[in-house]
Amino acid sequence: MSLLITKTSKDSIEVLYEDKDCIAFCKPTGVLVIPTDKNEQHTLVSLVNQQHPNGPRLYPAHRLDRDTSGVILFAKGKDNQEVLMKAFKDKKVKKIYIAFVHGHLKAPQGKIRIPIKDFYQRKFQKNRSAQSALTLYKVIDYRREYTVLEVNPMTGRTNQIRIHFVQLGHPLVGEDKYAFRKDFALRFRRTALHAAQLAWPHPVTGKIITVQSALAKDMTNFLEKNF
Repeated sequence: MSLLITKTSKDSIEVLYEDKDCIAFCKPTGVLVIPTDKNEQHTLVSLVNQQHPNGPRLYPAHRLDRDTSGVILFAKGKDNQEVLMKAFKDKKVKKIYIAFVHGHLKAPQGKIRIPIKDFYQRKFQKNRSAQSALTLYKVIDYRREYTVLEVNPMTGRTNQIRIHFVQLGHPLVGEDKYAFRKDFALRFRRTALHAAQLAWPHPVTGKIITVQSALAKDMTNFLEKNF
């Protein structure tokens, strides 16, 4: 898919799609989707509900990491949320990300099939074995010190993309949880991952809706400065 540049608003969360049952936003980086145990107040859930005070309450159908930017889907009302979350669970939702990874991947496209121990299972269930995880990728561009990828996670394990590329020996640019930043010359203030496209079945009609989000400005700036 093409790398587009989008205009961002400093005053509100950009709406990419909306109907009476669901709404998709362009999530900015640095914002949690829902509160953690620390009860953060400045979350995407609180921001979008403040921005849209009229009508049904908005509930996230899935999550993105704090660092990750791009398309995120919310349901209007609990009933729609349950339907959309089930669609994610049943693998009926297609997700495409743009990622920058250190180094050059030899294959122009490939599959990463390495089991992952899910964060929530590790936290709440003892002695859980790693679960199957599959990530597809395709090279968009080779730069001098990194590769631009289109990534399609076929499963939805926590931090799957980040973990898989670390295990492949090509961590995401900016990765500091599963790799050491000091080991790499390139610097970026976050993990270079953007949710570029989401396609999901509508919770009422079942019609497939596809929404794209142009590449985040900080990642666009990185591309312009690092050839």
